This record gives sequence, C-alpha cells and structure tokens, in this order.
Amino acid sequence: MGKPNSDAITEALRQNIYGGLLQAGAALKQEDLAERFGVSRIPVREALKRLEVEGLVVHEVNKGAVVASHSVHQVLEMLDIRIGLEARALKLAMQQMTSKHLDVCEAVLKRYDASSKASVWTALNLEFHLTLYSIANKPKLLKMIEELVLNTQRYTRVQISHTVGREKPQQEHYEILASIRSGDANKAVRLLERHIAHTQDAILRAYDDEA
Repeated sequence: MGKPNSDAITEALRQNIYGGLLQAGAALKQEDLAERFGVSRIPVREALKRLEVEGLVVHEVNKGAVVASHSVHQVLEMLDIRIGLEARALKLAMQQMTSKHLDVCEAVLKRYDASSKASVWTALNLEFHLTLYSIANKPKLLKMIEELVLNTQRYTRVQISHTVGREKPQQEHYEILASIRSGDANKAVRLLERHIAHTQDAILRAYDDEA
C-alpha cells in the first residue's frame, strides 16, 4: 500500500478534528505529522493549507499551525447558518418527498432509539438530517450542511449528550417527520428551525454554567 497523498492526509486530519481526537488549540507540527503518515512535509503542508481554508486550522505566532477554536458566539452563528441551509434543503426535499423515503428516514430514527451511546446518537442525528434532505438531489448543499454539523458538533457533543439527552431531540425528529407525512410543509420547516435553535439554547446554558 502506497504512502498517503495530501487528499488522504487532509481527510484523516479533518476527521480527527471533527471527532475530537485533535482538540481546539492542539499543535499540528509538520515534522510530527510527516513522521506519523510516513511522508515528506510537502503533502502535510498542502493538507494544512486546505484545512486552513476550511477554517479548521489557523496559524499562530510562535506556534505555527494549530486546530482552530471558536467562541460561543461563533458557534451560535454557525448554527444560525445551519438553520438557513437546512430549512432550504427541507423545502427542496419536500417537493420530491415520497412515503418510501420517509420510511427510510424513520428507520434511521429506529436505530437511534435502539442505541444507548451518545457517540452513536451524534452520528445518527447527522445521518437522519442528511438522509431527509438527500431526495432533493443537491449534493453541494448537503456537503455544506454536513461540514457545518460536523464542525459545530466539536462544541455541542458534550452539551447535547449531558444537557439535552436523547429524548427531546428524538421527539422533535419524529414531529418533523409527522408534519411532512401530513403534508404541512410550513409546520415541518418551523419545527426544523426550532430543533436547531434548541441546540443554540443548550450551548448558551452550558456557557452560562461555566461562566
């Protein structure tokens, strides 16, 4: 098996950041990463530049590349952007929606019901949302949503699992599905917007508790 190229290194680092293995402020030294991946510094440098463009890596004086951190206000803004993008995605999806597709979405929620692990809830939450919108056939829009969700999950994972739990978000998922099945598109969009806004509320509560 050949050495990883810059694409593979970018993806590996991206997933490590999204998954919390590389936390905000962690140093990303080129020589260490080159040794880890068994490559020269060139593909590592290219990978770090791509991640910097994505906002996942920043360069700090005297430290070099580090994993980017965001203030609570920046995280809330990212969630505002999610509301806009996901509301649009849902509107487009509902124009193509079928009962069969809703059954597929509900099957994701059944797996969510059956799990007792917060890490699995996080993954299935994303899967549900992306599956719901996928029928709109807007891959670029879905990719933007996925990246926003993964980026904000770095900050919401602990708050959602411990502050909110599973029951309330899951109830909201089912309510969104029920509204779509009944043909009430406006209600479905309102419920979706409120669903994401509840994540903002959880972030603010956690921030106030730490202050």
